[in-house]
Amino acid sequence: MRVLVTGGCGYIGSVLVPQLLSEGEVERVTVFDSLEAGSPRNLIRTGLGGDAALSFQRGDVRKYGSVESVMRGVDAVIHLAAITGADNTHNRREETFAVNYDGTENVLTAAGKLGVKTVVFASSCNNYGQTTSKSLDEETDAEPLNPYAESKLQAEQLLMEAVETYGFNGTALRMSTNYGYAPGIRFNLVINHFVFRALTDRPLTVYGDGSNWRPFIHVHDAARAFSRAACHPERWLQAVYNVWSNKENYRIAEIAKIVREELDQSVDIT
Repeated sequence: MRVLVTGGCGYIGSVLVPQLLSEGEVERVTVFDSLEAGSPRNLIRTGLGGDAALSFQRGDVRKYGSVESVMRGVDAVIHLAAITGADNTHNRREETFAVNYDGTENVLTAAGKLGVKTVVFASSCNNYGQTTSKSLDEETDAEPLNPYAESKLQAEQLLMEAVETYGFNGTALRMSTNYGYAPGIRFNLVINHFVFRALTDRPLTVYGDGSNWRPFIHVHDAARAFSRAACHPERWLQAVYNVWSNKENYRIAEIAKIVREELDQSVDIT
């Protein structure tokens, strides 16, 4: 298989790319990234620059010509490229939709035109909003509360329409909040943020009363889900999957206490 990873220099991509290269089915991986949020530095350990099985092309998913060019000869696409950080998209609505929605449309159109067999789309548990239900599944009504979630939910619909139109395998993975070390680690995700602040002897700030629940997943598990969905689409037949563990649902206030105890730090929780 030849796999294209859009946004492959980011947090999940920095773990996913080496996982793909270790898969027996994968012959070549191409990373397509604008480098606005990621860096090729995140892929150095994978052999970028010396491994013929890995190539990199800088480009923007908003430019259809660039997308089509990099997708030629590809069997599967893992579409990670997006503007992330849900709370930061309220003032960036137009840009968010241009990347997350229009960019996804470009990826799907090129995939259909060029005969790509499988498309795996990175969606989000943010689609559910602040639901009062304690038991969520893929049938739970989505209630997006910000442009990030709105754009992801609408892009999912694009994927479903493209599957009907072009006949390729397609699935959207609604990721829970990632955590854990990776070369492209993000510190604006709550667990990573708390760990960083605790290690630098600063208080952990919990907004509100901290009673809200959040599902989590380690970044290595998230990357494995994308890798398996791309390499074994016959096992991922649903249009949408929630990707998290029932054992990793926590209240935010609990997360702060766990981080403080685990690191044996005497930081304040405010």
